[in-house]
Amino acid sequence: MQKLLSYPFSILFFFAFTGSLLLFHPLIWLSHQLFGYEGIKRAISVLNLTLMRTTNLLGTTYRFTNNHNIPLDKPLIIVTNHQSMYDIPPIIWYMRKHHPKFVSKKELGSGIPSVSYNLRHGGAALIDRKDGKSAIIEIGRLGSYVEEHNRAAVIFPEGTRSRDGHPKPFKPTGLKMLLKKAPSALIVPISINNSWKLVRYGTFPMGLGAKVSFDVHQPIENKGNIDELITQIETAVTSGISSFK
Repeated sequence: MQKLLSYPFSILFFFAFTGSLLLFHPLIWLSHQLFGYEGIKRAISVLNLTLMRTTNLLGTTYRFTNNHNIPLDKPLIIVTNHQSMYDIPPIIWYMRKHHPKFVSKKELGSGIPSVSYNLRHGGAALIDRKDGKSAIIEIGRLGSYVEEHNRAAVIFPEGTRSRDGHPKPFKPTGLKMLLKKAPSALIVPISINNSWKLVRYGTFPMGLGAKVSFDVHQPIENKGNIDELITQIETAVTSGISSFK
């Protein structure tokens, strides 16, 4: 019954979601041309708040819990599990003061209004999953970038999205490169829950009533043995995933 009910709400959602991307695309371009990096950054933040609001049409609610005083004058490496594309707007909006930049697959760098332009011009790392060597070089570039500019790199070390919320083992290569290239970065583990329920039926229709939560854990200094550090980060992330318990 819920799946049947979701069809009309999903149609309304997709009109709102796609319309937001189309509406913001020229605004993002103009903001970038007139105000440079700050222009595109501010426009993208508002876009992602708007995209979150479109999911409210599906009954989706968000809770973002951060009880830690994360400094603004220090680079960050945000490490989180990955459940759906809808993980991204809340991270961009709630962590906007830290200027989050994502490790994304290169295919997203073209063809998507607003999103592709931001990925190409906003500082993201666009990687070719079929070319491991070039992917690591690009991730290293992102690490150097956030180290220099005190911004935040966001990485999903599972590599692919979890379809049922259960976390996949970390693939540590990309994270190791970020840790190496941003030695002064503070590591911020985040656990995401229930984002997968938005896409429980696949691309269409959308799931209704998802209660999506983001829990920010105690930041970790980028120090010590790198393999032990990655184990500590993975443990922090998985500790807050409800489907794992």
